[in-house]
Amino acid sequence: MRRRFDELAGQVLLRLAMLLELKVAGEDAADRWLTRRNAAIRGANRRGIPVEVLAARLGLTPSWIRQKIADGKEPAVDTAA
Repeated sequence: MRRRFDELAGQVLLRLAMLLELKVAGEDAADRWLTRRNAAIRGANRRGIPVEVLAARLGLTPSWIRQKIADGKEPAVDTAA
């Protein structure tokens, strides 16, 4: 009976670990990697790589690349105060 309970508890804990990995760690980790990728895209563009080349190499559309490049720019600061 004890062995059966241990096996059941182990299966439940495994399912919990899988859920946490997919839902908690997975989303945060993916967001961090996407942020790093977008920063690399902006850096490559600043250093002279054209949008079309970035899009072709990454398998993304040029408009998406332009959007990510624009997302990283600092907002204009109004100094007329």
